[in-house]
Amino acid sequence: MPDCVAFQGVHGAYSEQALKQHFGDTVDVFPCDDLNKLFEAINNRSVRYAILPVENALAGAVQQAYELLMDSDLRIQAEVILHVHHALLAPTGANIKSIKQVRSHPQALAQCANFIRRNGFTPVPWYDTAGSAQDLAAEPTEATAVIASELAGKLYGLDALATQIEDVPFNFTRFFVLGHDDPPRGEFNKTSLVFATRNRPAALYECLGEFATRGLNLTKIESRPRRNRPWEPVFFLDFEGHWQDTACQEALARLLQRASFVKMLGSYPAVRAESVGM
Repeated sequence: MPDCVAFQGVHGAYSEQALKQHFGDTVDVFPCDDLNKLFEAINNRSVRYAILPVENALAGAVQQAYELLMDSDLRIQAEVILHVHHALLAPTGANIKSIKQVRSHPQALAQCANFIRRNGFTPVPWYDTAGSAQDLAAEPTEATAVIASELAGKLYGLDALATQIEDVPFNFTRFFVLGHDDPPRGEFNKTSLVFATRNRPAALYECLGEFATRGLNLTKIESRPRRNRPWEPVFFLDFEGHWQDTACQEALARLLQRASFVKMLGSYPAVRAESVGM
């Protein structure tokens, strides 16, 4: 198994920045066209790890990521939080007054909506942030710029006409590092799982109560449709603690009794919000 890390996108993607933030600049990387190919790469052991974007502080959950996690036997190895800064990039010689349209991934366009509106740009959805920079560098288009990272601009020879153009300063994206084995315990840990309730009154309340009565802090809960069972949602849950902790073991044992379905995604070293300025 090659000792490298898969990410979705082309070089300069925010996912690549996140993995280098976690593993260091010298790690070998393996770009994947989409999330399906990312899971394929790690499932067939072409890579040792993969980094998966799961949630943005402004745009919410990456739904496909959670669907793929639910169908996978991979384990979460670590949590990574990246402070995302967007830049307006254009070919050399352009200036901001000459720009008429701006391309980027729909989430990046949404995160810079005020900047786009204030400058009178026409937003054009693109398949990828760094990919939009790569494509514009390969085929420069008059009066066109892209929104991507400053790193993407440097990689593809584009000038940064404006930086930190995101509408709000707390634009953070959360990633999971995925692998095949359980990771070592960290100083601060979270546990992630997915479960479904039985079809009876107060079923969700009873399940969550097992965590509350043991003082376990829930940091995320989100419902998703269960594809093979219409109108029977599953719930993705994160809480502070490690499955080896006594309180966690008790809560999980009771959850197994109350829920109709439980799948552990992993206990892993996590990031304290205050350590990244959240």
